[in-house]
Amino acid sequence: MTLVTRQEVLGLYRKIFRIAKKWQSASGQIEETIKEKEYIKNEAKTLFRKNKNVTDPKLIKQCIEECEARIEIGLHYNIPYPRPIHLPPMGLAHKQGRTLRHQEKLRKISKPIYLKSHDEVS
Repeated sequence: MTLVTRQEVLGLYRKIFRIAKKWQSASGQIEETIKEKEYIKNEAKTLFRKNKNVTDPKLIKQCIEECEARIEIGLHYNIPYPRPIHLPPMGLAHKQGRTLRHQEKLRKISKPIYLKSHDEVS
């Protein structure tokens, strides 16, 4: 990992913890705010530790993009949790040969960048 990339990753990590420190839940309830702050911190720790040994520059770039997307979406919608995608069960399969393997491949391709690591951790 280059020095610039390392600084960018550490900057994102610090940014997430600053956001968690100032976070207010949409409902305004103290319990809800505390719960969401803890979720933000735990999710950041888990994902950053999971990816700490990644050395491929393309994967690092993808992780950084996912992190930035999740930050922007969380701040915009004021929810710390990843926004789910809603796809009909067989909506992406071709009319000919609706195989499960093909369906799973299409679902993986259609998954937004901010959800790439969510299923692996949760």
